[in-house]
Amino acid sequence: MDNPLFPNQNEPTDDGYVLPPKSDVIPGEQATGGRSAAELIREKLAKIYATEPDAKTEAAEAEVSLHPSKHQQFMHSLSSSGKDLATIQTEWHNYYIALPPEEKRQVWQEFYESNTQASQYGQFVGVVAEQPEEQLAAHKNEVAATPNKTRIKKKVHHKATSGERSAADVREAIRNKVSAGGKLTPKHHLQSLLFGLGLGLVAVVIFLFGFFNEVILAPFIQPSRTAAATPIIIGAGSVAPTATPEVIIPKINVEIPVDYSQTTTDESQIENALNSGVVHYPTTSIPGQNGNTAFFGHSSNNIFNPGKYKFAFVLLHTLVPGDTFYLTKDSKVYVYKVFSKTIVDPSDVGVLDPVAGHSATATLITCDPPGTSLKRLIIVGDQISPDPASNTAASAQTTAATSTATSLPGNGQTLWGRWWQTGIGKLVSTVAIVGLIFALWRWILAVGRG
Repeated sequence: MDNPLFPNQNEPTDDGYVLPPKSDVIPGEQATGGRSAAELIREKLAKIYATEPDAKTEAAEAEVSLHPSKHQQFMHSLSSSGKDLATIQTEWHNYYIALPPEEKRQVWQEFYESNTQASQYGQFVGVVAEQPEEQLAAHKNEVAATPNKTRIKKKVHHKATSGERSAADVREAIRNKVSAGGKLTPKHHLQSLLFGLGLGLVAVVIFLFGFFNEVILAPFIQPSRTAAATPIIIGAGSVAPTATPEVIIPKINVEIPVDYSQTTTDESQIENALNSGVVHYPTTSIPGQNGNTAFFGHSSNNIFNPGKYKFAFVLLHTLVPGDTFYLTKDSKVYVYKVFSKTIVDPSDVGVLDPVAGHSATATLITCDPPGTSLKRLIIVGDQISPDPASNTAASAQTTAATSTATSLPGNGQTLWGRWWQTGIGKLVSTVAIVGLIFALWRWILAVGRG
């Protein structure tokens, strides 16, 4: 049948296609340099089929093909004849040149199809001619007996050996690395448990130190060694009053300002005032008056809390009856001699009252043990200088207010307590606790499955 594009052309070409005569021009195309588009197509096809596929590649295809064509059978007989590579190449060339165009196309079609399946051959393709015949036959039988899924696995393995790794290969490698190739023993689980517990212990130690270091540091604080600039005081005559009222305890080398400005018994306000020194309790008398004058100081407070008097009374427990301490106020120095040392509950507010049988006393109060607010250490001393007979009576307002106290102030809130009071503190702490519980639960399930 005539080609509708080329009504005057019915003659087939060597490769089986029907093309217009060399003198014709395809409609819609312009001749270039005196040559038609048909000539260009004819020359391209001639170049394609002018050279046969490589003899070595054809030999490999013939060996691995399960249903070889007659061309592959010819190449198989040629490659197994024992002839050298040059002779095989020459005979294959002569064989190919003699083929009609349709069979040439068949040879090339087999070549293209074999290239798409090259991964099934592994490293076989391209080296068949150099391998012994026994190896070729063994490989052929292996390919024929190998299921398709196994061939795919071989293909993946071949890619991995050439430097390419799929995502599945990477995941499998990581899984084997983490699980020791699925060969974890109870020893490995124990090591993992000990490692986790060790890290947890480090985190707990850091946590406890950050929030409760006042207990850890208290035993190591010794003001008598660190406050070297403060002189040891021998007697009242060697103490000069200063513009700032102070409490002076020679035995532990303490010289700290005293705050007399507090007018409320609110515990939180008194605890805040303790950051600036020792605090006079407002419901008690003051030096120079009859009755009991009481003072609170920190024994040990969190190092991250504000103030520089966190360890004001940390060594107060070393005082014993017979020791002396000093109070300066209104340009006068008052000397007191210790006669009582007790530990009471925070609710024992009776220690703020005047002491029966003693006209003028001073009481130093701090938390015990240092760094906690469990108990209160009470040190009471009699005024021995100046003579208490010269004291004035305590004000009626002061003595009446004594009964309003419900508990003795302590060291104040820990860092954790102050953090928990804030909204962000509660949120972050709750999220952290829930996350820790969830992580622990996941770890327990993982160990159980292991």
